[in-house]
Amino acid sequence: MRASREDRTPSSDEGKGGRGGKGQGQDPGPRRRRAKRSLGRGVLYWTALVALWAGIGGAGVIAYYTYTLPDIRSLEAPTRRPSIALMSADGVVFASFGDLVGETLRLEDLPPALPLAVMATEDRRFQSHPGVDPVGLMRALIANLRAGYVRQGGSTITQQLAKNLFLSPERTFKRKMQETLLAVWLERKFTKAQILTLYLNRVYLGAGAYGVDAASRRYFGQSARKATLWQSAMLAGLLKAPSRFNPIADPDAAAERTRQVLANMVAAGFLTQGQAAAVAQPAMGRPVAVAAMGSSARYYADWIMDQVQGFVGFTDRDLVIVTTLDPRLQRLAEDKLALALDIDGTAANVRQAALVAMAPDGAVRALVGGADYAQSQFNRATQAMRQPGSAFKPVVYLAALQSGYKPDDKFTDAPYSIGGWSPRNYEGTYRGQVTLREALAYSINTVAAQLVEKVGPRRVVAMAHRLGITSDLKPDASLALGSYEVTPLELTAAFAALANGGEATLPYGIREIRDPDGKVLYRRSGSGLGRVAQRTEVAAMDDMLGSALSYGTGKAAKLDRPAAGKTGTTSDYRDAWFMGFTADLVTGVWVGNDDNKPMKQVTGGGMPARLWRDFMAAAHQGLPPRPLNLPAAAMAENEVSLRSILSGEGPASARAAQPQATTDRNNPEYRPPGFSRPN
Repeated sequence: MRASREDRTPSSDEGKGGRGGKGQGQDPGPRRRRAKRSLGRGVLYWTALVALWAGIGGAGVIAYYTYTLPDIRSLEAPTRRPSIALMSADGVVFASFGDLVGETLRLEDLPPALPLAVMATEDRRFQSHPGVDPVGLMRALIANLRAGYVRQGGSTITQQLAKNLFLSPERTFKRKMQETLLAVWLERKFTKAQILTLYLNRVYLGAGAYGVDAASRRYFGQSARKATLWQSAMLAGLLKAPSRFNPIADPDAAAERTRQVLANMVAAGFLTQGQAAAVAQPAMGRPVAVAAMGSSARYYADWIMDQVQGFVGFTDRDLVIVTTLDPRLQRLAEDKLALALDIDGTAANVRQAALVAMAPDGAVRALVGGADYAQSQFNRATQAMRQPGSAFKPVVYLAALQSGYKPDDKFTDAPYSIGGWSPRNYEGTYRGQVTLREALAYSINTVAAQLVEKVGPRRVVAMAHRLGITSDLKPDASLALGSYEVTPLELTAAFAALANGGEATLPYGIREIRDPDGKVLYRRSGSGLGRVAQRTEVAAMDDMLGSALSYGTGKAAKLDRPAAGKTGTTSDYRDAWFMGFTADLVTGVWVGNDDNKPMKQVTGGGMPARLWRDFMAAAHQGLPPRPLNLPAAAMAENEVSLRSILSGEGPASARAAQPQATTDRNNPEYRPPGFSRPN
């Protein structure tokens, strides 16, 4: 047994020789095979292990993003902002707010060209892919790598629908994963026709329009049911960039994009080259929303929108608001104001201006709240509180007329002091004996201050309030010089009472509010502040203010027809005004600077008067001249001679008939218009 073991155990030399010699010792083949098998099993094991963990990780990622998916139960209940369309007096929508959603249409309701144009442009393999298109993704990746930037997107129509319905527009890996999962879910739950129908009725197409029907109505003035081939291609082209290819904002860019969509339809086999070439670019129909006015019309629109809730309360319904806006006058106001600032603004250090034009009953026909809405949305016509200066003096004079004074009553223009305050005239000179008519025409400060003292500051404040001025006014002597701030809108409305025979007005811009079905939610039935002055008093004021245009400080505003007006300039030339009217239109103009910096010697009789004249002259083209107040009408109503009232020589009963103490809001006898004393 020992010999046998020795025979099998080589010596050390033999072992070395066997390991080092060729063909000597034990055969290594089986060992290598065993080693290879062991290595293969290890690689397979680790590969399987890695694959297992990768699968678990992938499943975890999918599970996580599935868990974080938004609620998809509200698929049929989209949320949106109510659409509010503002319509001018001639029936054209000039502004819109919120979102517009049209009729929900089926594929069979649409012209075949519309869905084909969308598929040709957005997803040519829509009918064959399972929600995600690997070919489209690879094509987009190659195109983007060649361009060096993101030039194409690989999202399918189903992915876009998932994003539009459920997700935010943020570009993150999480959002992309959720989009992919939702696209697969949509493909499993709905047919291709249903997915395309949802997409066409929900997709955003610019200008607040959601869905092809809303976009067709907004851009072409008709339902998508009637869309032509050109219009269908244009709607499909909007999908890439609704703002850039908007046919209202940029018709040329929209037309070029439409031609590209037609080419896409040819490439997809949906059209022949001849059919595409035969499509002529048509004229656009009458759209629901048009850019009829410039950007300044947004000031008017903002003013209207601020009032809507006060008339109909909170509502989630779409609204159509019929306004008093006159598109022609609005364009004139914008153009004349811009021209005045271009010509005189820089040299005179005038950066801002505002203009309000209204009918004598208070219907606002045009409103410009600043030089450029895009740069500043602050509405200087309705929000800016500015000192009116001498433009406030007609309020003082009307209170004086109601207290028994007459236009030809004489006052002395000389240095004058009230409680230590000494008003000075603009020229620094004095005219001596003047009539009230002359004092108002030349805007003499000393006479206005005397009137405030004689009539009483409280009565002047009461008159201002009765005329519709709601600003906080203090009953002191500085009222004579317009020291308390007002807005251009309320001061223009106060002048309207002098243009309509004495009825105080509330400026208004809304005639009617209704829903899309035509149900009227609000309709103006006529309201105001009641009579604030008799026709004789108004006729006297109109005569006095007419003198300001004939030979006074407002000569630069003179028109070729009867008109009346008043200039206004504040200290250090911080504000300059011209307020005036004809029998047809009342207009107020203000110029100045937002930071209250002085202008370069700009007075109400200069730049504002010229702007007022230019606007009013253009606004009255084609209208026959009409007198401000017919003397016969005044005599018929009051049974006294207009001339006797103006001269102060009329019967004592006429003077005694004028209301006095009852115009003072602080007097127990004063009653607001429409108030009935209880029996």
